[in-house]
Amino acid sequence: MKRLSLLLAAAATLMSSNAMAALAIGTKAPDFTTRGAQAGKTFTLTLSHQLKRGPVVLYFFPKAFTPGCSAEAREFAENIDKFKAAGATVIGMSADPVDDLVAFSTKECAGKFAVASAGPAIVTGYDVALKMRPGMTDRTSYVIAPSGRVAFVHSEMNYAEHVKSTLAAVQAMKGK
Repeated sequence: MKRLSLLLAAAATLMSSNAMAALAIGTKAPDFTTRGAQAGKTFTLTLSHQLKRGPVVLYFFPKAFTPGCSAEAREFAENIDKFKAAGATVIGMSADPVDDLVAFSTKECAGKFAVASAGPAIVTGYDVALKMRPGMTDRTSYVIAPSGRVAFVHSEMNYAEHVKSTLAAVQAMKGK
């Protein structure tokens, strides 16, 4: 029983220290170009081009078609009109191959926003490597201002608050 308690405590420490790994507010967000998909169609996505239209919610998720990641994508899709009303673009990012994201963009994202492949340079640049599962990203959501600076960060493996917190952040930016 004591050994189980120690293992659980160690796992909790790993998860919380992993969730702390994120770029600081005010940091210049690394620009990148990658392949993405929306509504089942692939395209090339460049962050700096997206920022010309307004703030970007760049949310990293561990793996397409897993329960938490699917639920998070559906919640972003259900709220996409609110994000657009606040002038924001939502982009999901995962280390999954683009072929997997093509189907995910249609089924779970309902074709309402883009999902893109986060290669090793992007994962490192945004400090989102899932330390307990190499080749996957942790669940971190960034709101990036049109200036390219990180305006808000929510890093937590539980998906429940990511949509609500990023929506509040972009709505607050619009109010300024």
